[in-house]
Amino acid sequence: MPSEFHRLLLLLTVGACICAAEVSSFREAPAFRNGRECPETTWSSIDGKSYNPSIIHIAMTLDTVYLRGSVAGVFSVLLHATCPENIVFHFITTQRSSAKLARAITSTFPYLDFHLYHFDANLVRGKISSSIRRALDQPLNYARIYLADLLPAGVRRIIYFDSDLIVVDDVAKLWNINLGSHVLGAPEYCHANFTTYFTPKFWSKPLFAATFKGKEPCYFNTGVMVIDLWKWRQGRYTEKLENWMRIQKRHRIYELGSLPPFLLVFAGNVERVEHRWNQHGLGGDNLEGLCRDLHPGPVSLLHWSGKGKPWLRIDSKKPCPLDSLWAPYDLFRHPSLFSDS
Repeated sequence: MPSEFHRLLLLLTVGACICAAEVSSFREAPAFRNGRECPETTWSSIDGKSYNPSIIHIAMTLDTVYLRGSVAGVFSVLLHATCPENIVFHFITTQRSSAKLARAITSTFPYLDFHLYHFDANLVRGKISSSIRRALDQPLNYARIYLADLLPAGVRRIIYFDSDLIVVDDVAKLWNINLGSHVLGAPEYCHANFTTYFTPKFWSKPLFAATFKGKEPCYFNTGVMVIDLWKWRQGRYTEKLENWMRIQKRHRIYELGSLPPFLLVFAGNVERVEHRWNQHGLGGDNLEGLCRDLHPGPVSLLHWSGKGKPWLRIDSKKPCPLDSLWAPYDLFRHPSLFSDS
């Protein structure tokens, strides 16, 4: 029988291995090269004001909790891209372990062009209200509001991706959509009951309810957005979103984290993107995370929004059927604690 000391030592060893695995235990992805039709081009963050429309810029948040999902997302983008060398990733993190996260990305994707930015969580700590799920209250969940401030001026357009999705199509198709006069493009879901995204108190106050007067507001998921950062900066949209966050602190007008401020500012004024670019909700709802089916229609992007994450369900031996579509992009290398090697 093992002693209490040996049990404790085993638990500490397991914990240390899991923590290390979160940051470093990923298989190295192959080098992805451009097709012959791709323009030869480079982009440098040093020359921050230069603009090159041939470069696709993608922003994602990065932390140890969702790192496995982020790695799978990056892998899926590169695997299906016609011009993978023309893609630049911009990772946002709040963690002091950013150097470890950078090493994890570099070791997994040695040829990836990426940049890491630190998001000061103090910018939002006093503005965040508790929501229906704790994960929605994390400061990094609000970093998407500050992309125009974090990224160089030369990044005039950005695709924002959550860390719980995979792309199964050429991301250039999403990048090249025409935003027209709009600041933001995303798939809209006008069949959803829009009123449920705000509290009765919001709708009972004429000043608040008038926000959508003269508009046809529809729900959109902020995990997949194409944003014109130049128009965003010109229109000072970060300030508009922050204003609604301050109002929320005083009046409690919604329950869903960082989503409602985007709906308040942009709903009814979004460039509609095909639904194929956000087959969302595969993580179930925000409370139970039950299995769900795909929405009807073609698929270019699978998004496990909601409580259930595919890597957690796979590891717990309780995967949902659609989690098998995520698994081929999982580069996580499970360490064997009892290997003789």
